[in-house]
Amino acid sequence: MFNKAKPKPDLQRFSGKTSVIAADAEVTGDLRFQGAVQIDGRLCGNLITSGGLVRVSHGGQVEGEIRAQHVVVDGHVTGDVHAAEHLELGSQARVRGNLFYGLMEMAMGAEVEGKLCHLREEARPLELPVSVEAVE
Repeated sequence: MFNKAKPKPDLQRFSGKTSVIAADAEVTGDLRFQGAVQIDGRLCGNLITSGGLVRVSHGGQVEGEIRAQHVVVDGHVTGDVHAAEHLELGSQARVRGNLFYGLMEMAMGAEVEGKLCHLREEARPLELPVSVEAVE
């Protein structure tokens, strides 16, 4: 009834373009990609994608900025998160940084130490529908 928005992005949507940083792996440096990435391990650096999905799973850690269309956090992030369309914070999410988002979902138990900044759509001029005729 209330969930009439687009379906949530899923890793399966990015078939063939999904990367995983495994639970015992640690990556240092910036990561730029297209598609989706799941962080089960640790990333020390910025994570930037155009039109993709970033998922920080329970146990995953990111120390750096995240920039993506869709971001799902259920692990630890130290740095700003920019989700142009959708940001989802799971119950185990721990974020120390500012959140910039189009739409946001936050589960009970998630913690944020920073500002919440809603990204507004571009201002549109007020226009009448084409079917409305001028009243004399």
